[in-house]
Amino acid sequence: MIPAAVSPMKKLHFLVSLTNDDNDYQIEQASAAQRAAGKLGIDLQIVHAGNDGILQSQQLLARIQSSTAPRPDAVIFEPAGSTALPHVAGAAAAAGIGWVVLNREAAYIAELRRLYHVPVFSITSDHEEIGRIQGRQLMALLPGGGSVLYIHGPSENLAAKQRYFGLLETKPESLQLRILKARWTEASAHKAVSSWLDLSTAREMQLDAVCAQDDSMAMGARKAFEECAHEQREKWLRLPFLGCDGLPGTGQTWVRRNLLTATVLIPPNADQAIEMMMKSIETGGQPAERTFTVAKSIPAVETLAEQAFRARAGSH
Repeated sequence: MIPAAVSPMKKLHFLVSLTNDDNDYQIEQASAAQRAAGKLGIDLQIVHAGNDGILQSQQLLARIQSSTAPRPDAVIFEPAGSTALPHVAGAAAAAGIGWVVLNREAAYIAELRRLYHVPVFSITSDHEEIGRIQGRQLMALLPGGGSVLYIHGPSENLAAKQRYFGLLETKPESLQLRILKARWTEASAHKAVSSWLDLSTAREMQLDAVCAQDDSMAMGARKAFEECAHEQREKWLRLPFLGCDGLPGTGQTWVRRNLLTATVLIPPNADQAIEMMMKSIETGGQPAERTFTVAKSIPAVETLAEQAFRARAGSH
């Protein structure tokens, strides 16, 4: 059991650290956190790491170790780099600060829960399952196989690696991947695909779908094809474009407007983290060590298969 750390009169201060402020999922994470904090009467500060794990570590340590500004009662963070910042997590727990890792599993959580009387836990999307869903979507759309331009997130990012591994589990061998790397933003994917389209080998390649590890990168890829002056431009823009995050105002809207063929709904979890942390502090109970959010295909994989079947029938 965790002793209640605050008196009923004290207003709690939570710090939320997100990877960036120009990705639709991260923007929704910030909005979800603000809504939860407003509902619960929590003083909330949000910082962005610019996709830089070192900067994120410095930002968090500055607040955890500050001798002037009030320390946060809890830190909720989504790792921007290759690690979940174990040393920073240890410093927070030792200082009596609750710690939540979003969208990443962290091996140190069990040890910190054993050593310190503060709430320490993770809430994560099942990134391998997200990749498996994208593999099923591609199989439904391209049952005969084909070539897929795959926009991968940053090489050092564990979620990107897990989504790729999951995709490989369900992708049939008849689907060949051409992998480009981007950084979870529309602009980075637009730049990567534009550079690739400048290559003569790219323009000669038979392409059957474009699949990105998030919706913003899928839209950046689409924008690059829209701007391309190649004779195959119209054909390329009729390809299936797939992303994931599936937020109502972005991914789901883009699917309805036929800008994306499919997405994967990944519910934001910063709000859930705040609610769980608040409950833990109030009751003195330790939350579950790890909580998974549930992802799903939009539209359903079966619907995509039916759409693909009708499209093939109509072209004959």
